[in-house]
Amino acid sequence: MKKVLIAQDIHALLQQNDTFLARADLQVFVAPTNEELLKIHRAERVDLIMTDLDLPCMSTDRLCDLIQQDAALRTVSMIMACANTPDAIKRSTQCRANAVLLRPLQPFLLMAKARQLLDISARETIRVLLSARVQGRSSSGPFYCRTRNISATGMMIETDRHFAEGARLSSQFYLPDARSIQVTGTIVRIIQQTPGNKDYQYGLMFNDITPETRQLLLDFVESAPPVSRQG
Repeated sequence: MKKVLIAQDIHALLQQNDTFLARADLQVFVAPTNEELLKIHRAERVDLIMTDLDLPCMSTDRLCDLIQQDAALRTVSMIMACANTPDAIKRSTQCRANAVLLRPLQPFLLMAKARQLLDISARETIRVLLSARVQGRSSSGPFYCRTRNISATGMMIETDRHFAEGARLSSQFYLPDARSIQVTGTIVRIIQQTPGNKDYQYGLMFNDITPETRQLLLDFVESAPPVSRQG
């Protein structure tokens, strides 16, 4: 079982969203201060800490120093949230966190990085090949793209249109059995164009997916051979 330790304010934000932290194979601990974070980590040897640079009492800089100096504690992965200022970003980098995310936090980006650091192996996160023409819509209007692969939590699409990370797209495509799927998603990963290829590849994490659509995708994933695990 994976163990996740989360600063209280970050946990409150995540509770407002449907995240994988509710999984039965995860144990979640919450702490209001860095002293409590350190105490829990020493007792539980957690796999991932999600904390804030400006947590009360003990400084987060000191917390990270204590963890790094202890051979029994330093194997933990850490995600650091901080203000979008040069000083905060510099301090966060010096804390040697695995990832630094700027406030205001975007839950889908936080969860994507947490899933990657935890390296969770679940059937629903295994991607399978799906070649389908997708009709998409963004704030700038409709566009067409192709899927590269898909899971129950997201898909990789390819298009010559340029989008920024965090852009929200809606799309419609068909599974091999001709069932129509309509989803909305947020871009959480961008693979830039390569020489000779005019297209961009985007990792799209689904948002607000209905139980019916989720089940259709799970059934498709279960019936198809896996290609690679989602990061």
